[in-house]
Amino acid sequence: MTKPLGGIRVLDLTNVLAGPFCCHQLVHMGAEVIKVEAPGRGDLARQLGADPDLNARGMGVSFLAQNAGKKSVTVNFKHPEGKALFERLVTTADVVVENFRPGVMARLGIGYDALTKHRPDLVYCAISGFGQDGPWVDRPAYDQIIQGVSGVMSITGDADSAPLRVGYPVADTVGGMTAAFAVAAALNARPRGCFIDCSMLESVLATMGWVVSNHLIAGATPTAHGNENPTSAPSGAFQTGDGLINIAANKDEQWGLLVDYLGLSELRTDPDYATREDRKRNRHALRTRIEERLAPCSARALARELNRIGVPAGAVMEVADVLAHPQIADRGLLTDYADVPGVGRDISVVNTGVKMNGAPLQVDAPPPQLGAHAQEIWGALGLDAAAVQDLVDKGAI
Repeated sequence: MTKPLGGIRVLDLTNVLAGPFCCHQLVHMGAEVIKVEAPGRGDLARQLGADPDLNARGMGVSFLAQNAGKKSVTVNFKHPEGKALFERLVTTADVVVENFRPGVMARLGIGYDALTKHRPDLVYCAISGFGQDGPWVDRPAYDQIIQGVSGVMSITGDADSAPLRVGYPVADTVGGMTAAFAVAAALNARPRGCFIDCSMLESVLATMGWVVSNHLIAGATPTAHGNENPTSAPSGAFQTGDGLINIAANKDEQWGLLVDYLGLSELRTDPDYATREDRKRNRHALRTRIEERLAPCSARALARELNRIGVPAGAVMEVADVLAHPQIADRGLLTDYADVPGVGRDISVVNTGVKMNGAPLQVDAPPPQLGAHAQEIWGALGLDAAAVQDLVDKGAI
């Protein structure tokens, strides 16, 4: 299968997560992605992750997670010859993605206006915490900062634990995914060429549609509901004999099937539970009745039975368990790379969660060592090995 972004060259100037995750999507969609990194240190993610030895090698787990399939070169933007070489590289590119603070690229002389002199139809994507303007434009932004100011933490957890951080970098990830969508769309425009301003804060707020709209339209104050689904009942996480199970009896017919299965058919005619709104008002008493019947049950076995009769359910699983389950293990979400250079062992990484024409989107090459593709990339611009080494010696690359 020809991947949809085949033939597109992307220069990835980004660090850590939002930008690299954006370009992770693009490389799996078929783009050639060249990481342009700082000489000597590269992407900060190379030093991050749960394995200190890999961090010391510049191949941290945080880097390995979203850089498979990319190529790596290094450029010192502050060196005139490094900057000039980068400008030559831009003439060969379709897309530049960066996540510096607003204004940094312009101060280096390689912002959008400068680069479009070399490549007028360039798609330039700037990812930042708060966007390219506004009163917070100069604030530094990390995932947890965005989670806090966006309201995400205020609605995560329950009455006792909120505000609570979501358990993975949701703001970085959503920001990167939003940027990738915008880049892919911009590549389809004719004539091509634009400046994309992707705000992590606004990207996250855009995904909070129900919460935000309930506030804007219905005047409801967003609050933390823990494991309860505020739109229906019984809908949420329930305790069984060996762990939690999520049950979503959101429709009246599912409600009836659930109580019949649990031997609680009398609740069908109980006025406290007659309608969805009644069940929502009395959700805590209803939970008590249901969990009494779930006490002897196994969450996974119960999930199979409830799904069989038409009640959506799923055991609350740990990450290792779901990765090992055939639903994930057999669908190609993970790609294995053998004896990865700089790592010294086999690794598995996550792809994109997308299949096209029945095939998962995967890339052949593992995450690159810093500067691993210098001769390939610079050689294509006409530099021989001696010229490349001369630029290295000068500190330009």
